[in-house]
Amino acid sequence: MCHHNHIIESDLISRDYDGGVTAKMATAGTTLFELHRLTRNQWITHYKQYPPNVSKIYSYFECRRKKGSQFSEVVFFGLQYLLKKYLIGQVVTEEKIQEAKIFYQMHFKQAVFDEESWRKVLEKHDGRLPIRIKAVPEGRIVPRGNVLFTVENTDPDFYWLTNYIETMLVQMWYPITVATISREFKKILAKHLKATSGGLEGLDLKLHDFGYRGVSSQESAALGGAAHLVNFCSTDTVAGLLMAQRYYGCPMAGFSIPAAEHSTIISWGRSREKEAFERVLDQFSSVPVSVVSDSYDIFNACKHIWGDELKERVMERNQDSCLVIRPDSGDPAETLIEVIKILGERFGFSLNSVGYKVLPACLRIIQGDGIDLSSVEEILQKLSDEGWSAENIFFGCGSALLQKLNRDTLSCAFKCSYVETNGKGMDVYKQPVTDPSKGSKRGRLLLRRNSDGFLETIERGAGKPEEDLLVTVFENGSLMQDYTLEEIRKNARLRDEEVNPTLHNHEQELLHKHIINGVH
Repeated sequence: MCHHNHIIESDLISRDYDGGVTAKMATAGTTLFELHRLTRNQWITHYKQYPPNVSKIYSYFECRRKKGSQFSEVVFFGLQYLLKKYLIGQVVTEEKIQEAKIFYQMHFKQAVFDEESWRKVLEKHDGRLPIRIKAVPEGRIVPRGNVLFTVENTDPDFYWLTNYIETMLVQMWYPITVATISREFKKILAKHLKATSGGLEGLDLKLHDFGYRGVSSQESAALGGAAHLVNFCSTDTVAGLLMAQRYYGCPMAGFSIPAAEHSTIISWGRSREKEAFERVLDQFSSVPVSVVSDSYDIFNACKHIWGDELKERVMERNQDSCLVIRPDSGDPAETLIEVIKILGERFGFSLNSVGYKVLPACLRIIQGDGIDLSSVEEILQKLSDEGWSAENIFFGCGSALLQKLNRDTLSCAFKCSYVETNGKGMDVYKQPVTDPSKGSKRGRLLLRRNSDGFLETIERGAGKPEEDLLVTVFENGSLMQDYTLEEIRKNARLRDEEVNPTLHNHEQELLHKHIINGVH
């Protein structure tokens, strides 16, 4: 479902991507100065603040559980990109040490940059970071409040590195949040599609990413666009396709179709709207094509132009060359219901195997304006109430998918939970008296599936290592796991109970008990 076929800037491709899926990223890493840009300036001085004789700092990342939140679980995605782009290989050179030294002298107006320690990284580890990161496999669905990844130094001389890279790693909030919201869309679509058609055919194409032009940067488009592709195969965000290709081994992760936009319609003038529509049909006669039809009067366009003057032209098409009509203004639910009624009157409809109305295969609708989780649910419910199958409609989503979100949407946090000083380990934590919800976990952490089948985080170094679901993904400058998008999609697929939300009473009671007790 094409909205706008954007072209990613060639400058981004030439500088960041150099042929092959991982060839450059797997060896080049980042520069020291770029690494400094990825931390807050206060981190530059933290090496002066830790207790004497510290040798280990161990921290973790989670999406905190929050009472009353819309989202109870998250999709883990995006860490592999950050590791390949910013942390792999030699990230420290003498040139960059000097560059950073001068930069921070100017910034702080005093000598606070730890030149000696960075030079030790260069000399002792050839500029590779002595860090270990263990993480949930990408694509896994994890209840909030559980550990998602841990970070620790592997060389006692460089304990300060663990939290030095916090700022960059906490930016994981963005792809995790987009992947989670995208999957919530998929749950809603799957439920209604199954109920009104009897199956899930075409589900992967039901939500189209229209968000490229509405995000803050090319990298946001790439990360968010790829996160959506964990759940769907329909997009116009080219940057996301390139990221999936070059960091997750997927040659082509998403698809689109030719589409009209308002400029290509209104350039004909109001009196020639029919000719504008006809031109699109002529140019794309054998493939599906989307035509925005509300430049002037969506109801007149559907009733008189598509449903009368061009009706024969539309009926000549088939499922492989269907016309997809796009409303783009007004109340989404009210407008769409009126549009589908008009189309049903003009083109007729059939009843599917479960008794719901379906337009001819040559005709479908895409709603891309005003779409979010709430409006999609409302539209699909109203369609169902009017006897229409979800087969008739596709959705496009832009800002609600890629932009109307922030780190607090899933309460993402990175906290230290364990340190070693003078050879002795100590579990550490925060517990603010003013906000108990910001209390943090203690000690070394392990993620396991308990005897009831629920994921739970074990604190204080307890638990059996063989039960740990966290996997070492990065160690001492090397990538230890390389997930493909295909593997990630399998991890993120919908569970049976999400498509048919009829848990057995006992299972419901058990789930409620575990959530109430703070266990997953």
